[in-house]
Amino acid sequence: MRSSSESSQPRGQALVPTRRCVLVGVGLWPLLGLPNAASAQTERARVAIKPVAHFDETTWAQLLQSGPRPAAYVFTTSYCSTCPDAFDKLQTFIKASRQKVELAAVLMDVPAERVLAHAHHYAGATRFYAFDGFAPAIRQSVDPKWPNVTPYVVLLERNGAVQRTIGPPEPAMLKRWLA
Repeated sequence: MRSSSESSQPRGQALVPTRRCVLVGVGLWPLLGLPNAASAQTERARVAIKPVAHFDETTWAQLLQSGPRPAAYVFTTSYCSTCPDAFDKLQTFIKASRQKVELAAVLMDVPAERVLAHAHHYAGATRFYAFDGFAPAIRQSVDPKWPNVTPYVVLLERNGAVQRTIGPPEPAMLKRWLA
């Protein structure tokens, strides 16, 4: 005789999960560490994000000398309301060109460990930087005439030529950049 805790299912037959069991099982799936589509996509996104690089007074000279080309650097702050739009316009132009281009976001006002909290505004960036040091000296190293306004966009051409603008680059500037 069966105890009251045993199933009333006849022996030898497969157990058919109830709807509640299936829903609970599906809900526990990610907690058990088992793969599913959502966790796989989250893992891909985590892998795609590169570590944040420090941007100090020497970084710009190094990028000009041996950095990737062509490249676009969007200097921004965490509170800049127009910076994501300038970044999106650059990214749209780059996608349409079908060229491989470095597209970096340089956050000027948050430490490296907090940069990725703002990364969603710059989805598609190939690199993230954080100012590391005295901000006026870093800006001076990038452009002595930079009036500390964001977004400050610097386009580095294949041949090393540099174009600078405050706000989104004009179409003619973009065409010249990737010509």
